Amino acid sequence: MTETHDPLSVDARAPGLLAHLGGARPLGPAWFERGLAATPERLSVTVEGAAIEVLAWGERGRPGLLLLHGNGAHAGWWAPLAPLFAADGMRVAAMSWSGIGGSDWRAAYHPAVFAAEMLAACDAAGLNEGPVKPVAVAHSFGGFLGVYAAARHGDRFSAMIVVDSPIEPPGAAGDRPPTRTRPNRVYATFDEALARFRLAPAQLCENLWYVDHIARGSIRPAEGGGFTWRFDPFVFQRLELGDPSPLLQRASCPVALVWGDRSALMPPATVAYMRATAPPGTPAFAIPDADHHLMLDQPLPFVAAIRGLLAGWRR
Repeated sequence: MTETHDPLSVDARAPGLLAHLGGARPLGPAWFERGLAATPERLSVTVEGAAIEVLAWGERGRPGLLLLHGNGAHAGWWAPLAPLFAADGMRVAAMSWSGIGGSDWRAAYHPAVFAAEMLAACDAAGLNEGPVKPVAVAHSFGGFLGVYAAARHGDRFSAMIVVDSPIEPPGAAGDRPPTRTRPNRVYATFDEALARFRLAPAQLCENLWYVDHIARGSIRPAEGGGFTWRFDPFVFQRLELGDPSPLLQRASCPVALVWGDRSALMPPATVAYMRATAPPGTPAFAIPDADHHLMLDQPLPFVAAIRGLLAGWRR
């Protein structure tokens, strides 16, 4: 392809990544199509009045792996990769945070409630039925919540893998999603919504078969007709996130730090701070040729990296 990977080159006014496909679904490689064909168990668990969507693969009683998505994403982001971990002999679950995907929305959001959702998802999917405590893989916004859980509930996890989640020094003005003042846009047709799908933060991605999959799972019918996005646009206005900078050093379970080597969210200063404040012996490395959404850019190297971490912790 002739596209550049420089995230700053993406024009927010331009058509979405899939617009030129006209609604057609691009065929992915064989491993990807096999992963999508592995139908997950669909579970639901209620946490403080909200139904939380949970997908699960593999047999109960195996070591547990919990997959956590970022802001505006959904559990289905992990659907092509989860069967690869299940084939390794794991019980794998992916959940959608409240306000996102197939989970209910809330009037207000808080890290403590998100952490309760994590623990409830582990229980509902049987991740605690294995011989060891589950490991969590937490991407982007999910990584902030994963660090919170590692600091407050580290006794419930064998380890926490934090993926491209920038934790800044105390007092630093880290990037936050822009304040929303309007509800999600409604599109006349499903294909029109699909054509407008973009990644946030903005980046290009060569693996359009993966982008198409997550985009289709990001759209729902709108009340009154048409189609809209499956996330609460006001999550960050209703979220009391607090300062995550002290949490990494307070983690009471092993932690690993993984990021995309082109990620605009992980500049050298941020990486250096996270390395310095993480518990001693924390693995920390970049996935080559990847932006923020590294599981889309380099899905198989990402899986190999997670497998390597899991193998190391099992010794």
